[in-house]
Amino acid sequence: MAMRGTPTGRQLRLGAELRKMRERAGLTSTQAAQLLGVKQNQVSNMEAGRHGVSPDRVRTIACHYGCPDQALVEALAAMTPDRKRGWWEEYREILPAVLLDLAELEHHAVRMRTAVTVHIPGLLQTTEYAREIFRQALPELPQPQVEHRVSFRIKRQGILFRDTPTAQDVIIHEAALRMQFGGPDVTREQLKYLLAMGENDHVGIRVLPFAAGAYPGSGQQIYYCEGPVPQLDTANLDQSHGPVFLDAEAQLDKYRLLLQRMDTMALTADESQNFIHNVIKDL
Repeated sequence: MAMRGTPTGRQLRLGAELRKMRERAGLTSTQAAQLLGVKQNQVSNMEAGRHGVSPDRVRTIACHYGCPDQALVEALAAMTPDRKRGWWEEYREILPAVLLDLAELEHHAVRMRTAVTVHIPGLLQTTEYAREIFRQALPELPQPQVEHRVSFRIKRQGILFRDTPTAQDVIIHEAALRMQFGGPDVTREQLKYLLAMGENDHVGIRVLPFAAGAYPGSGQQIYYCEGPVPQLDTANLDQSHGPVFLDAEAQLDKYRLLLQRMDTMALTADESQNFIHNVIKDL
């Protein structure tokens, strides 16, 4: 396959997983190249996401590396290049590449778990609420860039409406419910939309009230995308400069634990619906 100039996040992740597999086998890149019958730089390029691999090549690599986890091997084989262009490619020259990587990650996730403190999760935002979020960016975004980001965010929400929607479980702190982005009217419509989305079986909404007190990981947004196997999960931290993707085993274990602890502290789904109704009444 031809060399890539700039690999996508998904291509980089596949390469990184092939490197981990080689390292678990105790092989150097030179030894791996000898086993595979290729040059050492080809192994390095595959692991850097610069050189594509086919599903059969992934299976061959796994066989030579002695990987016993067939579920992982097949999940990696499914990550090989798809010749179809995702809708996010329309924004390739318009938005930062890391945002496109996020959309691709969501597209392939089997379940998403989110915990937020300051604002409503992006996949559950209304157009006006999202627009106000982007208007607050620093440095200030030009109006056309604001509109591009709003339309991109709304298109990302398509995974919640496809024939087989992606499960979305969110924990929203009371502070995020009471922050009035865009004023009372925008906030009211946003909270009503949140209630409506919570009626869907694939969308779980839980509220963490002020009364719950201190909780682990407070102050940061956690966006956790589950892959087809746990090794391919990804934790996404939303920073002011853009998303940061974490996939090291220790990092994933940490954020799974944080979400588990927050889950035990949050209100039930029914209690959360009633809580949001009361916040709307207060506006």
